[in-house]
Amino acid sequence: MINAATVSGRPRASVGGSGARLDFATLGRAPLQLTLGKRRITSRDLQIVEATDELLSEDVPEPEGVAQNVSLLRGFNATIPSAEKSRIRRRQTRNVDAPRLGLKKLGMSARGMLADDDGESVASEEDVVFVANGDGRGRKGKRRERQSLAASKTLGRDELVRQTQEIERDKENLHVRRALINSEISEITNKIEALDALRAKLEQDLLKLQEDELELNDELEGVKERLELEESRSRTRGDTSHAPHSSRRRKGPAFLPSEHDELPPGSHTTPITALDISEPYGTLVSASQEDSQPRVWDLLTGDELGRLRGHRGTVKCVQVEEHLCLTGSEDSTVRLWDLRKVDEDEEWEREMLRPGDVAEDDGEGRPKTNGVRAGSSKPASVAAPDGPCIRVLEGHTKAVSALYFEDACLVTGASDKTMRQWDLNTGQCVMTMDILWAISHPPATAPGSAMPNHLFPGAAAAVGSFSVPMPPYADGTWDMYQDFVGAVQFWGYALVSGSGDGAVRMWDMRTGQPHRTLLGHTGPVACLQFDELHVVSGSLDKSIRIWDLRTGGILDTLKYDHAVTALQFDTRKIVAATGENGVKIFNRTSMQHSTLLTNGHMKPVGRLRYMDRYLVSGARDSTVKIWAL
Repeated sequence: MINAATVSGRPRASVGGSGARLDFATLGRAPLQLTLGKRRITSRDLQIVEATDELLSEDVPEPEGVAQNVSLLRGFNATIPSAEKSRIRRRQTRNVDAPRLGLKKLGMSARGMLADDDGESVASEEDVVFVANGDGRGRKGKRRERQSLAASKTLGRDELVRQTQEIERDKENLHVRRALINSEISEITNKIEALDALRAKLEQDLLKLQEDELELNDELEGVKERLELEESRSRTRGDTSHAPHSSRRRKGPAFLPSEHDELPPGSHTTPITALDISEPYGTLVSASQEDSQPRVWDLLTGDELGRLRGHRGTVKCVQVEEHLCLTGSEDSTVRLWDLRKVDEDEEWEREMLRPGDVAEDDGEGRPKTNGVRAGSSKPASVAAPDGPCIRVLEGHTKAVSALYFEDACLVTGASDKTMRQWDLNTGQCVMTMDILWAISHPPATAPGSAMPNHLFPGAAAAVGSFSVPMPPYADGTWDMYQDFVGAVQFWGYALVSGSGDGAVRMWDMRTGQPHRTLLGHTGPVACLQFDELHVVSGSLDKSIRIWDLRTGGILDTLKYDHAVTALQFDTRKIVAATGENGVKIFNRTSMQHSTLLTNGHMKPVGRLRYMDRYLVSGARDSTVKIWAL
């Protein structure tokens, strides 16, 4: 049972009629604040009292203003509730005694709200009051208009001076409070910044752990593939097949080099046009622009093992798998090499380069495409009797610009705007895929492919002799780009090609028909690679596009300042040659870009081969460099 009572002229509440009188709001709203006095005495208050002498001698480091040279004790006094007493006193001084309390005060009392701590009733200027008439009795039920309580109050000079000093002191109190709040805000801001820095560091550590996990997964996959390869070899002992299992899809070796090195200077004298490696510390084959003889290197020692003699034009594409190497040249031929024989006698070259091997005209200004040379009964696959060249594959009528082989299957792309599928065991061309036919007959199910003019404007030149100017390199030089088929890669029966019309096409190697065209590039596609989920393509339009194989849409686009001429990727990185002296690296986990420049090339990089953390790059400065990422 709660009964109303009046204590010190204010409404109070007593509990159960006991002698202890407690404020209703204190009991109902803040039970934890019950104290013997008006405010709780804390240990901090005791510390301040004990250090009073020291505090009085200290100054608050405040800027120029009303609170200059204020002691710490003065600053403390500005923050306690008693600092408001002067403001309350001034309000009381300006007020007049009213016959009845204002409506606002009555409403507060009726709700049992707390009054002022000093127990005095204070009426503000905003209160609405009833003013008595001349005989001291108010007219019943009639409300007079609102009047200010201080309208007729007269204050003396001493009181006004005192109020002026109090107001100045209150302004100082406000300044001190503002400074304390700003200080706390600054401290909180510093803590937030420190926590943000700690969070960023932890996120980087988390990304590093994620990269380490991906690396372990890739290493495990590579080891399993090698184990399967060894088991398959043990089951097929005695097989004389010349084509080992391709390692192009492997993620990389279990060991990594720890040095950055380059091949002996002066090895090549013209820009590097093609290169590939078998594995770290394995065999490297590199070719340059005006040299028809690719060079074979031992990466373990850095020595040149020999040269592959036989091509009559610049070698534009190379693939090395263990001891086998395939090269495609401007002389429209593809050669299969046994790298174990490069240091043997090369008398076979005179046998291979007999005069009179000139292609016969088919009556329309083009050589015959039946794979038979004029005046010769040799088939499309010419077997060399001796030397490192095992086979010569003939069939294309223009420069072979791209090739990819795995097991006994080879796919080549050439400037004659066709791709050919070969059987390396027999050397026969199994199928020819015509890109011009694919351009004129786009797949009906391919999104957006109903209109061939979706391709970039320069694609119209594909019908004739294809040649487009490349965007300038970083050093200001430029070339004419004539490789209509920029890149090919297959996996099983799925073949992906990038061509000069700016399209990335997906083919079914069982039928030789394209079933999807990925449109988005506005320049010739010069390089690409794909895995189970994505196709990554680089173009002369200065961009790399990441495609989703499931939807055919573009997941991401990386833009650069110059043409993209070579790239490779794995689960963690995309490594690319983008017309600059440095090799560009895009971290797919952290989405960060970086560049390999230290002790790097002096001219733009054009070709590269990347295996996990092992990179070989070739540039227009005629050098080949080996990197340990």
